[in-house]
Amino acid sequence: MNDVDHARIHRGWQVVRAGRDSLASFTDTVLRHGAAAHGHPSGARDLPARTAEHDLVAHQVRIGTAADDLRNPYQHRGVGLALDPDVLGTSLLAVGPAGAGKTGRLVRPVVEALCLQALARQVAVVAVGAAGAGLGADEAFDVVVKIGRPESAYDLDLYGGTNDPDEAAGVLAEALIGDMAASLPGGDSRRAATALAQLLGPYRAAHGRFPSVPELRELLDGSKAAVGALREALDAAGQSAQARELDARVRQAGAPGDVGALLADRIALLDRPVFAEFFNTGGDRRPFSLRALEHPLRVRIDLPERGHVEASRMLARLVLAQFTECAVGRADRSLFACLVLDDASHTITPEALRGIQRLRSANAGAVLTLRTLDDVPDALRSALLGAVGCRMAYAGVTTWDGARFAEVWGTEWVEARDVTDRQIIAEEPFTKVLHFIRKVVTGKAVTTQSVTVRKVERERWSASELAHAVPAGHAVLSVTSVRGESGPPVLVDLRA
Repeated sequence: MNDVDHARIHRGWQVVRAGRDSLASFTDTVLRHGAAAHGHPSGARDLPARTAEHDLVAHQVRIGTAADDLRNPYQHRGVGLALDPDVLGTSLLAVGPAGAGKTGRLVRPVVEALCLQALARQVAVVAVGAAGAGLGADEAFDVVVKIGRPESAYDLDLYGGTNDPDEAAGVLAEALIGDMAASLPGGDSRRAATALAQLLGPYRAAHGRFPSVPELRELLDGSKAAVGALREALDAAGQSAQARELDARVRQAGAPGDVGALLADRIALLDRPVFAEFFNTGGDRRPFSLRALEHPLRVRIDLPERGHVEASRMLARLVLAQFTECAVGRADRSLFACLVLDDASHTITPEALRGIQRLRSANAGAVLTLRTLDDVPDALRSALLGAVGCRMAYAGVTTWDGARFAEVWGTEWVEARDVTDRQIIAEEPFTKVLHFIRKVVTGKAVTTQSVTVRKVERERWSASELAHAVPAGHAVLSVTSVRGESGPPVLVDLRA
């Protein structure tokens, strides 16, 4: 019996105590299967390899040791630092330049810990990164979606597994033009979601499924053949209400300010030969939907980073939007759901930020990494730091990024000691003689020291200290638990 078996059976016992399973069933299962009782659907009882130090009883993974530094609170110096679902449930943002160790010393240990906890039937984890990012071996996951690679056994559901055209349109609009919402008329993507819904609803009513990427592109381009065929199918099916939706889209297609052309240009990034076998709504490839977050799944999604940077960003926004929507909409929230996004550049939008803020109450969280806060729109940078409960600044951040962290970490009261030297002027003749002799012998005038102790308010970590005083291989981390308990920013040695 290993630590995963212990955690998994303990989880089964907690289910019994919560009244969701019977004691007799639990006892019978344990007696028949022993250490393999209440097994994970994959049948696995451990990962192929472990690279981090785990404590599955406490649900923790160690990421480093608090440095013995004067800037750290005394009680934290030299203490091991670990992360668990209690703090990841408030979401974590890590910022640091390339090569600082975000993937190797934070993302990989966290993903490994969440995969172990998923085997213990406690967690559902979705890890998203570029192909070859090293988030874990294929054998460590139940579902591996390799977008753009023919050997991928799974496809990604473009519409998030929903049957509601309006919901599917909202999520897809966020993925396609969420990063451009501020420049659109009205300042958001609602018009884009409406335009997509006017096509997705009629198409599903006529064909019983949502359109594939090429079909959606033709409809957004206003192809007369595609629109005519869809109208004939709606007339044949007697869907007069959906036909009116389609007519409304056709009327708006040529109007000034219509977003249809922009949506067509954006969806064209996914209508490439390399993605020909993906996002197919009627093919044989198994589509993965984030609706499965109610099960203890281990999922890894590889994005086609090289040569398809903009498409990768769109897909990352799509996964983030689908995760926040599905995690909040779960009927059973007993499992902790976590999204680990190895590079969140250009994925943070106003709608994504609102979704991240809702995760805490849904027993879910997100781990996001950025090279710099400049990859987030200026208006959202402070809001992003305020939305997450755990913040991490790596060695090498810029002074501008450091200023944002210094602002969110605030100030503290400290005792300042001012020492003043004052020369003593003697009044008595005998004392003057003694002072003269002492000055001749020591070469210094007779002085006295006065010490003033006062309380002053200063920044916990200044922008300059974060930019220049954090050693390589270190980071400054502050955490907050879902119960509201918070800790001060601590300098962590990630190599220890």
